[in-house]
Amino acid sequence: MIKFFSTNKIIFYSINFFLIFLYIFPGSLIGLAFNGDLEAQPQITFDFIVSSNHFYAFLLVSIVGFFTFKIQKQIKYLKIYLILLAIILELFHLIIPERDFQWSDLFGNLSGVIIVILINNLINRNEFFKE
Repeated sequence: MIKFFSTNKIIFYSINFFLIFLYIFPGSLIGLAFNGDLEAQPQITFDFIVSSNHFYAFLLVSIVGFFTFKIQKQIKYLKIYLILLAIILELFHLIIPERDFQWSDLFGNLSGVIIVILINNLINRNEFFKE
């Protein structure tokens, strides 16, 4: 499965494009699809300290990213890219109409990325899954 993502980088790029499009769209396209309302955001699970929807989205993007890129230099850039993406996309909500900046969303974005980075570091440090 891991080789599938590394040979098909278009999947990672497509998921990124879709995530960025959803983030900068003024309103909720997912809310429109599920609830028929651009202002209603569907909730996957209950929020705890961070926004669960944002956590799941960035967890998914990060996992696919780490499956896609395997060269250490690429991983370094991927980590920087994912952290900056998590911050910048939420900051865009300050200027996009019908969107609101929320700290819980920002921390949900960052926690999804950071958890995958920590798991990746743990796997690499202990040399799990070496081929």
